[in-house]
Amino acid sequence: MKRVKDLQFFKNIREIREYEFGIFYFFDGLVISEMKEGEIFDWSIAQKIIGVAKEVLGKDKPVAYISNRINNYSVVPTDWLKFYKHRHQLEFYSVVAYNQSGLASLVLEKMFFRNKIRQFTNLEDAIKWSLNEVNKKTMEHPA
Repeated sequence: MKRVKDLQFFKNIREIREYEFGIFYFFDGLVISEMKEGEIFDWSIAQKIIGVAKEVLGKDKPVAYISNRINNYSVVPTDWLKFYKHRHQLEFYSVVAYNQSGLASLVLEKMFFRNKIRQFTNLEDAIKWSLNEVNKKTMEHPA
């Protein structure tokens, strides 16, 4: 189980935002979250992070999101409906889970998330996949 700050990739950090519910790391084209133990990731948290991502990374650039599930926490899967209702898009979403409880909420999330959720057991692999997908998307639609 690796934390973002323990990776060599961390040197590419653009910004870190720490909240009472977790830490969010912002890189070019990538957001990685590490929620705190026992938290509930709901629409109010999502709205806050969406706003910060637009502020830090820009509004019209492709962005991948990685949930680095180093702690056990809950996700409100039906809040994905609110995400889409507000016309937000997330094309590249992956979850790094290190145990069964980390994967358990993913089953429900998949029912509400419109695109594919990629699963990883290694944070570095998730970062490589995410950046590759963002780069391909950027090449298809250069600004």
